[in-house]
Amino acid sequence: MVPVSFSDDSAPLAFAGEEMVLTRSNALYWPRERTLLVADLHLEKGSWYAQTGQMLPPYDSRATLERLADTIKATGARRVITLGDNFHDDAGTNRLEPYASGMLEGLIRAHDWVWVTGNHDEEMPRKFGAQSFSELEVSGVILRHEARPGETRPELSGHYHPKMRLRVRNRHIARPCAVVSRSATSADRMIAPAFGAYTGGMDAGAPAILKALSPAREIDAVLPAKGKLVTFPLYREAA
Repeated sequence: MVPVSFSDDSAPLAFAGEEMVLTRSNALYWPRERTLLVADLHLEKGSWYAQTGQMLPPYDSRATLERLADTIKATGARRVITLGDNFHDDAGTNRLEPYASGMLEGLIRAHDWVWVTGNHDEEMPRKFGAQSFSELEVSGVILRHEARPGETRPELSGHYHPKMRLRVRNRHIARPCAVVSRSATSADRMIAPAFGAYTGGMDAGAPAILKALSPAREIDAVLPAKGKLVTFPLYREAA
């Protein structure tokens, strides 16, 4: 096992017999594989909205890629695997402005980069020199965009942008989180938090998320806080 040190904005997470790290930046680092996993970048979502007349600050791709670069540096990852919806739409690969495009190309050149495509970017005509798959398997863990109900193998996915809604000091806040399921008859499965700057969120306990991870003995929302993993039970199988 590769030794890992945890900062205050990350926490260890045991998953499918592996030690992983859930970062405050909403990424998963897999130390033994030296791999960073990120879901739902949704690059160029701002420019997509602009086409419909909804004007948002057009810097979401820069913000997402800068945070991604910082996370890669902090973890020391050698490989990056995305988990789908990398761009908000297939045409987004061509709308990326020169500065952000240069950032992305530089990150890909410096790392072993693999795109897993999603429902927003199934075609993804521009790969930026990286490999692309609809799903793949790494050390026995299936990596895909959307969780497949009934999957019995270890699975990591994205798609749902899970958020945990909390009341802290009389304030209601929503924090991106991962959702992990465990079953007596199948392997661990996880839905990763969304990484992109303009990604919204679905309540972690929403029926769609629980159904996607079925069947399960237990389902929990997890997020890092002060170097520790905080767990919120979402579902428990009836005794």
